[in-house]
Amino acid sequence: MVEAVRQPEHAAQGDEPYGDAIVRLEDVHKRFGSQVVLDGVSLAFEEGKTTVVMGPSGCGKSVMLKHIVGLLRPDKGAIYFAGKRIDQLDEDELAPVRLQIGLVFQMGALFDSMSVEDNIAFPLIEHTQLSAGERRDRIAEALETVDLQGVQPKLPSQLSGGQRKRVAIARALVMRPRVILFDEPTTGLDPIRSAGIDDLIVRLREKFNVTNIVVTHDLASARHVADRVVMLLGGKVAADGSFESLANNADVRIQHFLTGTYSADDEPGMPEADKNPATLEVDASNPRLFKRGKDKRTS
Repeated sequence: MVEAVRQPEHAAQGDEPYGDAIVRLEDVHKRFGSQVVLDGVSLAFEEGKTTVVMGPSGCGKSVMLKHIVGLLRPDKGAIYFAGKRIDQLDEDELAPVRLQIGLVFQMGALFDSMSVEDNIAFPLIEHTQLSAGERRDRIAEALETVDLQGVQPKLPSQLSGGQRKRVAIARALVMRPRVILFDEPTTGLDPIRSAGIDDLIVRLREKFNVTNIVVTHDLASARHVADRVVMLLGGKVAADGSFESLANNADVRIQHFLTGTYSADDEPGMPEADKNPATLEVDASNPRLFKRGKDKRTS
């Protein structure tokens, strides 16, 4: 029988053992012109866990995801996948690593002129030797996982926003990745569809032991799916722990984010010396910490 999927390379001799952390960033720096986006970020993402990365717009969340999948290279620092340093690999060497990483774009990024089946089949055709029948079975399996049986002939325009998100997740899942990167997976969805996407992210981890890295502004979603929450502020890791630990963090910038309180001091690019160093007394039972995310969801 023909091998279904080209097997990914494992860590070569001389690469570091990765223990529980399948993805690791070490002192990663990135700037675009004069704008510093990542400023010495060091993070280790545990295999089989869901890590939510939060922070205001422009703090480097999506840029970090692009570094993990090799779409951007750091100006300084190192990135490891399964113990193998990947930021210095060329495109051919990166290919087997990328086959182990699924990427769910913010707006789905489906091909409008292609059916659901053809959208999901695209990576299978490009990267596997599966027969047409085997591809159909794999696609049906992925759609069943995301609760969308029988939509293969439909075009993206014939689906609701929530269904398009699920098709995008099915496309990421069809290659059976070890890691899935989600960029704002609940953006533009109403609370019910958002909760359905949250439940799906949890189910993927429980069923497939997949490692989820979720970038989101949605507080309700973060609280529901996260085993761990990382807060990026000013290109640095400002907090790292449970959602409850963030709710109790005395950093005024974190509390402004969680409660939706605007301050000019929190704008990207504000010099640190000009920022107000005050802290807040925190009440973790404050309902605004958990209500805000639901309020933000739109139909």
